[in-house]
Amino acid sequence: MATATLRVSGMTCHHCVRTVQQTLEAVAGVERADVDLMAGSAVVDFDDARTNPAVLAGAVTAEGYPTVQAGG
Repeated sequence: MATATLRVSGMTCHHCVRTVQQTLEAVAGVERADVDLMAGSAVVDFDDARTNPAVLAGAVTAEGYPTVQAGG
């Protein structure tokens, strides 16, 4: 199991948080996603044999919330 922290732009409300969380949790291999509106971030626990931070960021970006891996 691995953990990635993502910086998520464009979230303005709790609906945005729910959308980002559901998007992340729909990615195969994601165990848990904790999205923080105030911090503009998401901490994701995932199986690194099934997905990776680039895939996670891409899924959220495709939903309209530009996302990159924090620190990278």
